[in-house]
Amino acid sequence: MAPARPWLILALLLSAAPVLAGGSPEVQLCLQHLKPAEKERAEKQLGPLEELPLYRVQLDVDPTKREVKGKVQVEVLAKKRSISELFLRVTPNASGKKVTLSDAKLDGKPAPLERPEPTLIRIPVNPPVEPGAVAKLEVSLQASVPRAKANVGSLLGALGSSGPPGDYGAFSATPDFLSLVGIVPMLVPLHPDGTPFAGPSGIGDLALFDPSNVLGTVTVPSGWQVHATGVAMGEVPEKTHGVRFSFASALVRDFPVFVSQGYESASKTVGDVTIESFFASRDAAVGRRVLQYTASALQAYEPKLGTLPYKAFRVVEAPLSDGAGGMEFQGLITVGSSLYHGATDPNSILQGVQGMDMFQEAMQQMSAMTGGQAGGMNPFEHIAKTIERTLEFTVAHEVGHQYFAGLVGTDPIKEPVADEALTQYTAVLYFEWAHGKAEAESLRQEALVASYQMYRMMGGEDGPAQRATEEFGSSMEYGAIVYGKAPLFYAAARKLVGDEAFLRAMRSYVDTYRYKWASLDAFRKELVKASPGTGGALERLQNHWWKEAHGDEDLGQPSFDALMGGNMGDLKLDKDTQKMIEEMMKGMSGQ
Repeated sequence: MAPARPWLILALLLSAAPVLAGGSPEVQLCLQHLKPAEKERAEKQLGPLEELPLYRVQLDVDPTKREVKGKVQVEVLAKKRSISELFLRVTPNASGKKVTLSDAKLDGKPAPLERPEPTLIRIPVNPPVEPGAVAKLEVSLQASVPRAKANVGSLLGALGSSGPPGDYGAFSATPDFLSLVGIVPMLVPLHPDGTPFAGPSGIGDLALFDPSNVLGTVTVPSGWQVHATGVAMGEVPEKTHGVRFSFASALVRDFPVFVSQGYESASKTVGDVTIESFFASRDAAVGRRVLQYTASALQAYEPKLGTLPYKAFRVVEAPLSDGAGGMEFQGLITVGSSLYHGATDPNSILQGVQGMDMFQEAMQQMSAMTGGQAGGMNPFEHIAKTIERTLEFTVAHEVGHQYFAGLVGTDPIKEPVADEALTQYTAVLYFEWAHGKAEAESLRQEALVASYQMYRMMGGEDGPAQRATEEFGSSMEYGAIVYGKAPLFYAAARKLVGDEAFLRAMRSYVDTYRYKWASLDAFRKELVKASPGTGGALERLQNHWWKEAHGDEDLGQPSFDALMGGNMGDLKLDKDTQKMIEEMMKGMSGQ
């Protein structure tokens, strides 16, 4: 059991104020996370921010033992209807019971914890909490963090995952880094009929929750750092052990926690936002470039999509796996270590992948056949350039998630195409706004079209994008169809309605559904408002790209030239070289 002392300190700091009292010091502390004008904007959408769920989180992390102990308190107001049950989601338990909740108390009295699903906890509320009253829940937690997968350091070793479902390293540990995504049990959003949103399937995102306020303290041994979303409230050495880090967050849909050792940082201010980049010392040069890419994305997005709410924004290098280049949370994103390593040393992408010796041989043959050039570029130079563009694109994608589904909430499990496809296309738009249309088109070919074509060359079948994550057979299929093919609906829609109407619809979509939940068709409806008379054509386009399977027809037949970004020129591969590459690609997919 974690010590109670941090709760006493927090209570003294906040003068023991009641949660929902007018001007609650706890909520006011959380609201420091917001830009000055955001409180008024948010209250127009949500009502009084003091009425949002309030979490108090206290964690004690032992990185050596890979153990976490702590306590979470949550207070939730019953609004239009009474509360007869509460649901908590603990996403790390999707593949084994890694987090155990115990000692539950509801309004100070012992309460049962039911587990209808591996990641879902139900707490009966009897008697029900009537509208206008507050349900106060407290639980203790204990967690064992699994070791990270072996492929976290290899870029291509993480791509094309066809193994068992997982969490992409979201809840895992290396000797110098603990990713504790999902350690904080969160209240599950409910459908209109009162049933909870679905939990993670092992493919795609893990969960998304209602906007909430969070106060968190995390204690770690000396020499370790804590990274979380929110305003950093300071670091206090504990008399008995370690250092306590404190954070205050407002209007966040999750509270991710990361713990690192040996990390450096760099910061930059863009307007009224302070951006901090945290990275391993060996990746310092790339970490500083990631900072610049993050700043560039914010500068590109905010004038067109609207201001983001937070004064603090963090990007953290994390050892992700199984094809994940990054993860998004409100006010914080992670970027995979494999991208940092690949950008530092492109040869590192060859680690741990079956068939890579054949791929190297093929590349050497290509260089020899063309005097070191292929379509005007050495193949190895092309790979290095592609990795760097992928790094920038990944940052732009994760920053784009601050809008979709950060500000605009959509169901990431049952309707993942709603936010992922739009975010992916928004990242293409970033390249257009920051680097010009030619660069954006080249990026579209590399990141979207080539993703789909590689999947098809590996024997994958086309299919609809509009389906639940559990209906995809692998992360590779999910990536090719949801991230590769589906975003091109937006390119087709933009061509139909024109640039001005398309951008007006994007902005209207953000403004209309800010902090709310949007349906799968909500963006299309904003397009119709911006371009009257196009409703039928837009619906047909959305069905074509999302519900039907026309990938080969729309994106062209798979080819190695396409995978190289069209830089093969007149070079034709001989049969043996082509066979080497095909065998390498099969090895990547586990075939």
